[in-house]
Amino acid sequence: MLLTIPQVLNAEQIATCCDRLDRADWHDGRLTAGHQSARVKTNLQLPETDPTAQELGALVMRALERSPNFIAGALPRHVYPPMFSRYVPGMSFGAHVDNAVRQIPGRAQWVRTDVAATLFLSAPEGYDGGELVVEDTYGTHSVKLAAGDMVLYPATSLHRVAAVTRGARMAAVFWTQSMVRDDGERSLLFDLDLAIREVNQADPNSPSAVRLAACYHNLLRRWADV
Repeated sequence: MLLTIPQVLNAEQIATCCDRLDRADWHDGRLTAGHQSARVKTNLQLPETDPTAQELGALVMRALERSPNFIAGALPRHVYPPMFSRYVPGMSFGAHVDNAVRQIPGRAQWVRTDVAATLFLSAPEGYDGGELVVEDTYGTHSVKLAAGDMVLYPATSLHRVAAVTRGARMAAVFWTQSMVRDDGERSLLFDLDLAIREVNQADPNSPSAVRLAACYHNLLRRWADV
């Protein structure tokens, strides 16, 4: 499932992020890449221990907690702290698959990367290129969203970032270990969650909403790993 979630960050939060990132101390992004990814990765990143990265990462995490579609789409058990990347002309990230597990910096905790996320921070008119290109069984999807919007997709997907030819592309990327490992099951639960919300909005007292909710929670009970 490839899911676009609009307005995860509001205008004030985007401005805060861009102001901090414009003054940040960027490093070679290959330092955090695995052996295969490092061969195709050309970008800049903030070290995960950088105070700016930690401040903005906390801001993003608070925003995620208030996003019903993120909760419904990812069904998060653990979230790897956001990493911040910057691409300027000539930089790109070739086709790769993310590492299956990642250790949270400074902690003896590993996260299985079930769901990948890119939260766009730069306005799309401010740079050319830089599309996130995701390949799945339904074809190839090119994603370039408004600042503050986010895309979720299975971390098992082959994906890349197209070369930036003008301006600068900044984004936060992170991974979620889901309570439901299988993408097909997560997709079914997300659709069911949306249906429940729509029925409740149309008729808060509908018996159908109760039956749908029962189906949702019984499926989640069957599939969840907590």
